[in-house]
Amino acid sequence: MGFFGSLTAEKYDRQYSDRELVRRIAYYFYPQRWRLVAIACFVLLMSGLGALNPVLVSRGVDWIKNQRVESGIYLICGAVLLVGVLNWLANYVRRKLTVRTIADTLVVLSTEAFRSAAGHDLSFYDQYPSGKVLSRITNDTREFGNLVTMITDLVSQVAEALILGVVLVRIEWRLSLFVFTLVPLVFAMTLGYRSLARKVTKRGMQAMAEVNSTIKETVSGIAVAKNYRQEQSIYQIFSNANVLSYRVNVQRGLVLSVVFPTLNMIGGVTSAILVYFGGLSVTQGLVTAGAWYLFILSLDRFLFPVMSLASFWTQIQSGLSAAERVFALIDAEPAVVQSSNLPVPPLKGEIDFIRVTFHYREGERVLDDFTLHIDPGETLAIVGHTGAGKSSLARLIARFYEFQGGRILVDQMDIRSFDLQQYRKQLGIVSQSPFLFAGTIFENVSYARPEITRSDVEAIARRIGDGEWLDTLPDGLDTQVGERGSRLSMGQRQLVSLLRVLVQKPAIFILDEATASIDPFTEWQIQQALNMILKNATSILIAHRLSTVRSADRIIVLEHGKILEEGNHEGLLRKGGYYADLYNTYFRHQSLSYVEQIKSLIENPD
Repeated sequence: MGFFGSLTAEKYDRQYSDRELVRRIAYYFYPQRWRLVAIACFVLLMSGLGALNPVLVSRGVDWIKNQRVESGIYLICGAVLLVGVLNWLANYVRRKLTVRTIADTLVVLSTEAFRSAAGHDLSFYDQYPSGKVLSRITNDTREFGNLVTMITDLVSQVAEALILGVVLVRIEWRLSLFVFTLVPLVFAMTLGYRSLARKVTKRGMQAMAEVNSTIKETVSGIAVAKNYRQEQSIYQIFSNANVLSYRVNVQRGLVLSVVFPTLNMIGGVTSAILVYFGGLSVTQGLVTAGAWYLFILSLDRFLFPVMSLASFWTQIQSGLSAAERVFALIDAEPAVVQSSNLPVPPLKGEIDFIRVTFHYREGERVLDDFTLHIDPGETLAIVGHTGAGKSSLARLIARFYEFQGGRILVDQMDIRSFDLQQYRKQLGIVSQSPFLFAGTIFENVSYARPEITRSDVEAIARRIGDGEWLDTLPDGLDTQVGERGSRLSMGQRQLVSLLRVLVQKPAIFILDEATASIDPFTEWQIQQALNMILKNATSILIAHRLSTVRSADRIIVLEHGKILEEGNHEGLLRKGGYYADLYNTYFRHQSLSYVEQIKSLIENPD
């Protein structure tokens, strides 16, 4: 099993006892209890009908032998046919009810799993690939659904075994005692096999999750792969994950398949012994030929459910392992925890960081004893080298991550006391790589405000650059943006993202500005959209463009989570400090005066 080494459980995985799993499973099936009662009734009916067949044939054989009535053959055939039809009808209704029960239960389970996944902060997805989370919500919940079918089959087999056990005792109690002594032995063997079955089943699911994660990542990055001519490389990555899954699941299949041949061998040996001793009983006149036939037929039908019952814990490991993985996702504790869920009034946008400490990983502090005050309606630009902590400030304000020390106040209220849904309704956030959902521009813009009308969106859109950017699109607001906005340019994606914020009318606006170069006309349009937001909101701008920096009321310069300088653009330049160095390194080339200077040097080299 050396190849299992690359498969590891997630940190939020936990080990549940069988009792805990059964209790949780019962909780999800409780709303379906009346359907389950009906299913149980039909299962009992099927078990009774199944046990009736050998009795009918046996008694019929003895009756025909004694009465010598040929018409009895037709009666037996008719009775067997009637039992078969009734059994089919009962099985049809049972399976129909089972399908509905499974479907309704899985809807609830997958919804809870998805709600849990959606409720986690961004640090959760920093640690755990989304493809593996997806596998738990889809594959594992479906695997869990098979439990219902297994359980109903189990109930049917228990009932049938009990009925046939009584029949065996009534036919020949001495042979029956020999059969019954084998049952504990069979159960002891299969129960001891249970832990190995659970282990290999869980490994198989982890391997499948790895394949799903690999597919999602490689398909999402297909454009990059093609750009760097790495199609063969991503194929090899997928192939490695797929081969690993193949080997793990072959191992799983081999382990799980051992139990059935072993049980069948025990059943075959038992049947041979009982056929021999039963035959002797017939020759000695202890039992009739019909009774002996009934015993042998009943024995076979008795051993099948007993063997199935014995292997039940082996079969059900797949469902229990799936349940364990889904429950672990649902039970995973979120890192962002609110101390209360207070209603959030309309915010003015005053923000205070008070001695805040924050890290993504233990021992790697991003902010240490950090303090900052932002006035209501202020536009604050944050500049600094990569890793200075700029984006971290924005993420903490949005409550995407949990800080470890200090306090963050919004309008003098602790940010941890807010109802998060209400709070985030008053935030407008544009990330550095604007994400658009597949669909139209209008659908993306109205994402946070589904009630907004098309005319209102178009009116706001046309206030940006006189709507020229909208006119360049093939279908205006109905233009399809493609997956992740792939059909639009970076500038157009930013405009759509800003428009999505504009219609929301946030009290606090956070912009992690894109570093990609865009043409001057699109930059002017973006600045227009920005100005429309900035005049009505407290704004935190992680700035990469000179135009954005200049529009700020205040600029703070961060380095290793510390504020080195703060002030306006002109004042910081006059200081000739850290900001001036940043300006000359990153921003100066964007200024018109610099462009004119370079142009003059090119035209007049002397």
